[in-house]
Amino acid sequence: MILNPELETLRSRVHGPVSGPGDPGYAVDTFNPSVIQRPDAVLAAADAQDVQNAVRWAAETGIPVGVQATGHGAAAAMDEGLLISTTALQDLRLDPEAGTVTVGAGVRWKTVLEQTVPHGLTAPNGSSGTVGVIGYASGGGLPVMGRALGFCSDHVKAMDVVTPDGALHHTSAEVDAELFAVLRGGKGNFGVVTSLTLELNAFSGFYGGGLLYPEETGPQVLEAFRGWTEQLPSDASASMAFLHLPDAPFLPEELRGTAPVHVRFACFGSAEEGDTLLEPMRRAAAPLMDTAGAMDYRAVGSIHMDPEGPIPSLDTGALLTGLPDGLAAALLEEAGPGSGTPLMMTEIRLMGGALAVDPPAPDAVSGRSAGFNVYAVGLNMPPAAEATAAALERLDTAVAPYTEGALVNLAGRVRPGSGGQPFWSSDVLLRLQAAKAAYDSDNLFRFGHAVPQPVP
Repeated sequence: MILNPELETLRSRVHGPVSGPGDPGYAVDTFNPSVIQRPDAVLAAADAQDVQNAVRWAAETGIPVGVQATGHGAAAAMDEGLLISTTALQDLRLDPEAGTVTVGAGVRWKTVLEQTVPHGLTAPNGSSGTVGVIGYASGGGLPVMGRALGFCSDHVKAMDVVTPDGALHHTSAEVDAELFAVLRGGKGNFGVVTSLTLELNAFSGFYGGGLLYPEETGPQVLEAFRGWTEQLPSDASASMAFLHLPDAPFLPEELRGTAPVHVRFACFGSAEEGDTLLEPMRRAAAPLMDTAGAMDYRAVGSIHMDPEGPIPSLDTGALLTGLPDGLAAALLEEAGPGSGTPLMMTEIRLMGGALAVDPPAPDAVSGRSAGFNVYAVGLNMPPAAEATAAALERLDTAVAPYTEGALVNLAGRVRPGSGGQPFWSSDVLLRLQAAKAAYDSDNLFRFGHAVPQPVP
């Protein structure tokens, strides 16, 4: 609980508006409306100085702090403390000659791509352009073109962060190297990242899209996908998803109430090269829809067909050692044709390639040895909520013998008592706990994917 005199002190130190429950403008919108955020106060930070002053105030008063820009990272309820919104931090500085871009904490991927692609430069972005760059990178970030580029965190050259003492650190592999390491993959456990600089990649052509197959072809498409992914070059990206779509207005009309199988594919290169690589999957079964071809990289978000707006949802995810017969059978049983699953999507994404390469500087990202990643999501609203939760638990159990942790951005809801697992591998978790003791011994930043305190 924040007392009124304390709130007035905060207001006197910042330029951005501060609001509490009942105040005009008090609202906390997340991309997942079923994750309720009701902090004691919200600061819409005007700049990095506001962030510094707010964090210093929070440390003085013992008020815990949460951070949000686009709302995509809300993985657990927040019912106390101060929420710092960094949405207004929209600075973007592109240096085409150096091949870098520096962005503020509120910048989304679609804004970056609009600036970089006309210069023949691309970024290690994910499947949705509405996601914020910094929240994505702080969890490692699994790009659509990850097998060609590696994790997003591999491309981060520098980060500015306000630590729990209110100091602003300019970190890189050469300056505050240990803090720089845990910021890339450690999520928001060590302060508020106000900006970062990314190294960009030059490209000359891009091919991408998807194949939608009838539901009943699921077993043969999965079998073809397993063989196909073993033959793909290390810089080509692929995934497939079992879709079970509700008859809901947020979906394209032609897909409402259907259950297609969706194979997604992308590579840098010409249309001829892309067609050659995708041909085995075009032969696997007759697709209902084929959207693959040469495309403007700014439209990369269309490949996975991620929703543009908020959806109340529950999700889960895990890294897989491979895709053997037993796991393929389990996935078909839980999400394939005839399963009756309430899950809207169960995706299997190919890892490896540049994702398996050690980063240029140490980081806190798990998953470099994984063969695949599985991610599933369903509606978290009546009447589907209970069925979704039960289906996710069954899926977790079914894939457990084949898992090796999870990617923190795709691990799904925070599970009470998880002890930081499966968000980070054991060695990474130990490093994060040591850094937490050094930078945030009072656990000021404790919301969302929080680093658990070591067991005495």
